[in-house]
Amino acid sequence: MIYVHGIGHFHPENVITNQFLEDLDIGTTVDWIMERVGIETRRTILPLEYIRDTKNADPRATDKVRLYSNARMAASAAKMAIARAGIKVEDIGMVISGSSLPEYLTPAEAATIAGELGIDVPCFDINSACATYGVQMYNLDSMKPEKLPPYVLVTNIECPTASTNYADRASAVLFGDASAATVISTTVPSSKTYTDCQMDSKPTMWEKARVPRWGYFSQDGGAVQGFAIRKTTDGLRSLRALVPDVDEKNFFFVGHQANLGVLRTACERTGISEDRHWYNVHLFGNTGSASAESVLSQHWDELTSGRVVALAFVGGGLTWTQMLLRVK
Repeated sequence: MIYVHGIGHFHPENVITNQFLEDLDIGTTVDWIMERVGIETRRTILPLEYIRDTKNADPRATDKVRLYSNARMAASAAKMAIARAGIKVEDIGMVISGSSLPEYLTPAEAATIAGELGIDVPCFDINSACATYGVQMYNLDSMKPEKLPPYVLVTNIECPTASTNYADRASAVLFGDASAATVISTTVPSSKTYTDCQMDSKPTMWEKARVPRWGYFSQDGGAVQGFAIRKTTDGLRSLRALVPDVDEKNFFFVGHQANLGVLRTACERTGISEDRHWYNVHLFGNTGSASAESVLSQHWDELTSGRVVALAFVGGGLTWTQMLLRVK
């Protein structure tokens, strides 16, 4: 069992609208974007004029113009999570981070985040692309509680706009930048807990979604979307079966924010009504491993007694995870 003490999020202020993308003259329109992915806006760490002028022709050049480091993004989310947990930064005894696109190959991104927060604690990363948050919790749930410090900070930072080809309409419309953080404990109780953490992978399909070191994101969109719908639907059904006594009005769903169509299809197939489906993909785009965590953070005050949230993620690898967030 993992006790959840606080969750936080951060989105950079620069907004990529659908009109901005249409004006790039890459063969897309506002109507086309809404019909295909249901995303209205997304945030970016890049200056908008840089995207407009270069269409990100060389992803390596973004290091010179980005407005936020990954560490600063994560620290902003972490401070919100720590404040909600009612503890101090100095109470954090370990940092575990994850990103599909870490800023550095070495050291672990968790080390740069701990450095940004000014703490010297054990640090390491876990990377399972968009499923990372679930894999982090699966690993924590598998550890001996007494081996961990009282409070662990888990962060996820995604800045995919720095690796997006803005001359390609298929990927330009999808991504946004964000960070999220969770303060957890395996020994200090709280009213919120993660349970039933599960994960699996199909590595024979790893090439279906990838980002080479010096290249752009690419995927087999049809194959990945179909896979995501199936695994999200299966995960939701299995999680619902674990809590048969929970009333429908108290059973909620948060999935990986890939696109609104995938999420709504999974909801339709499992009987999740719109009012019990929490999402933010329409405003922030696909923010990878930070996506579901940021949704939970935005609904923090709605995590009231008796509610259960089913979380199901699918990411590169291809990896899928699921777990329940239960509130006493």
